[in-house]
Amino acid sequence: MNIAPKRYLITSALPYANGLKHVGHLAGAYIPADIYTRYLRAQKRDVVFVCGSDEHGTAIPIQAMKEGTTPQAIIDKYHQAMKEDFADLQISFDVYHRTSDPLHHETSQEFFTYLHERGELETKETEQYFDEGSQTFLADRYIKGTCPHCKSDRAFGDQCESCGTALSPDELINPMSTISGQIPIKKKTTHWYLPLGRHEDFLRQWILEDHKNDWRASVVGQCKSWIDGGLQSRAVTRDLEWGIKVPLPEADGKVLYVWFDAPIGYISATKQWAIDHNKDWKPYWYDQDTQLVHFVGKDNIVFHCIIFPVMLKLHGNIIPANVPANEFLNLEGDKMSTSRNWKLDMRDYINDFVKKENGGEQCVDMLRYYLTQIAPESKDSEFTWKGFQDAVNSELVSIFGNYINRTFVLMHKLCGGKVPKFSIELEDDKDRQLVKDIADIKNRVGQSLEQYKFREAMFDVIDLARKGNKYMQEKEPWIVAKSLAENPAAQQQIDNCLHHCLQLTANLAVLINPFLPVTARKICHMMKVVDKVLDWENAGSMKLLSVGYTLREPQLLFRKIDDEEIAFQIEKLKSGVMEKPQEQSVAVQAPEKDIKSEIVFDDFAKIDLRTGVILSAQKVPKADKLLQLEVDLGFEKRTILSGIAMHFQPEEIIGKQVVVVANLAPRMMRGVESNGMILMAEDAAGKLHFVQPDGVVAPGAKVS
Repeated sequence: MNIAPKRYLITSALPYANGLKHVGHLAGAYIPADIYTRYLRAQKRDVVFVCGSDEHGTAIPIQAMKEGTTPQAIIDKYHQAMKEDFADLQISFDVYHRTSDPLHHETSQEFFTYLHERGELETKETEQYFDEGSQTFLADRYIKGTCPHCKSDRAFGDQCESCGTALSPDELINPMSTISGQIPIKKKTTHWYLPLGRHEDFLRQWILEDHKNDWRASVVGQCKSWIDGGLQSRAVTRDLEWGIKVPLPEADGKVLYVWFDAPIGYISATKQWAIDHNKDWKPYWYDQDTQLVHFVGKDNIVFHCIIFPVMLKLHGNIIPANVPANEFLNLEGDKMSTSRNWKLDMRDYINDFVKKENGGEQCVDMLRYYLTQIAPESKDSEFTWKGFQDAVNSELVSIFGNYINRTFVLMHKLCGGKVPKFSIELEDDKDRQLVKDIADIKNRVGQSLEQYKFREAMFDVIDLARKGNKYMQEKEPWIVAKSLAENPAAQQQIDNCLHHCLQLTANLAVLINPFLPVTARKICHMMKVVDKVLDWENAGSMKLLSVGYTLREPQLLFRKIDDEEIAFQIEKLKSGVMEKPQEQSVAVQAPEKDIKSEIVFDDFAKIDLRTGVILSAQKVPKADKLLQLEVDLGFEKRTILSGIAMHFQPEEIIGKQVVVVANLAPRMMRGVESNGMILMAEDAAGKLHFVQPDGVVAPGAKVS
């Protein structure tokens, strides 16, 4: 008999704070972890669910350059955005931390020092790509070229964007600096390395023998490929300005490699949780009676199954009990791509469904349901808007929601709005079969969840609702009610049927809670019971609702998705795609010569132009074209109304550097005083573009 661990530590891969995250990320690492955590909590187990923003690495300064702002502004913007999006979609982290926090810097530096002082790291002088134009050693993401595997020109020094293969800069064909566009040279530099080859025997035994049967085959297979190919030493430092400083005097100008510091973020996040709740964090990372489970996508398998476990073992920590990595989620027949804008961001779904008048929290569970139904647990899967519509309309609405709605409607119509009594003397085979189905499902769903088979577990819950519909249809209480006048005993038959249907409804709330928490709470509200009824021990019971207890009127759990909504989303997706963003060139139409009347220098000198940074942005009510901006001018913050709402979403311009006419007379617009004007340029197609400094400039700098 397996004995449950004393405690659980659940992690989801730390998302890069360089942009909004899409539903592929959600399906891969966050919803599965949340389902598992909610299941453990329902069992009253000691569980901590940690995550946080990954805020180092070259992705951050690259995005800062794209947006014309600072790395700090980028991480502040996207950390908050991701934290809000996860909360809106009911991802129930116990702590959502960030790797820019001093606690994380301290934890990572201590980890490095511990390994260094014990001789577990080695130093090597190597040749690294160097950009003579910018006088910079090039991190992997600053080098692009042709992929040696698929021959795509969308390959970088760490990974090919087309085929997803992990790469090293030396493997690229025709490498080029993304900073200057020049061909880089090789230059000597010294770095610290983690010699993975020393630990091959440990990894081979631990993964390929101890876990060959209980880990996903795709995870074991990928690890076997790495191990059989020969494990090479991995650099744990790099030449970069942005990151955690290497805590050695001889390492000036070097930072910890992001792959080294990011997983340590799980530890620093646990520390922060412990501080916030006056707990001891150490048992969660040192006690062998803790079960550590990493939820990641398949592109993170090597880091969480090979590299980080070696680091943990050397540091004296526990190693993961499982890494149930998911495959990739494609979108409408193509791979999701942020660079090509072929994606569905969590924020877009939230804005289009959850926060719309016809949306609401029910739309959260509708997305969670579909992403779990198509979860890429064993192979790549695909999100389609038609599939989403069918899953919601044909299953959530027509099966699950319909069953519960019919039960409540009939209970109010035929039983006076109260839980009716069950008469054992009238029990028949249909009643007994339903009771058995309810009793059996608890262990079956629980076993699937313990084995990380979330699709299978959710199918069984929906199938139980399907059986409830069948039971009700066979019992036909609405038909039996027609004979009440001549057969008063028919009421007992009705009561028996609806008693069982209501007990099944309560069970469905318990069982669906890990998957669809909003729905479970709504059912509890209709049943007038506290959330404690959702404890897993209650699953399978036929005594969850007391006889004679008055229940609320039914509320629809889900709404149908209209064809027009689906057509809109597909058109929105197709209209926003970019075929080859790295290579695309824009044909610039010569502007019309329409110069205003001549002025003298003294006229121009009256204008005070200053650089600024947009701190916040929001739409102005009842004004389609206006955004209300808060702009930092260095010496003060200004409210400025700008007619750019048709060209930009508020969240995408936060942190953007702008040029402001700082001495423009204030003007009242829509009841708000606007103090300044943002300079914009309009292209031949009528699209607006920000006028920005060439490089990052402090807010308030004069433009002349």
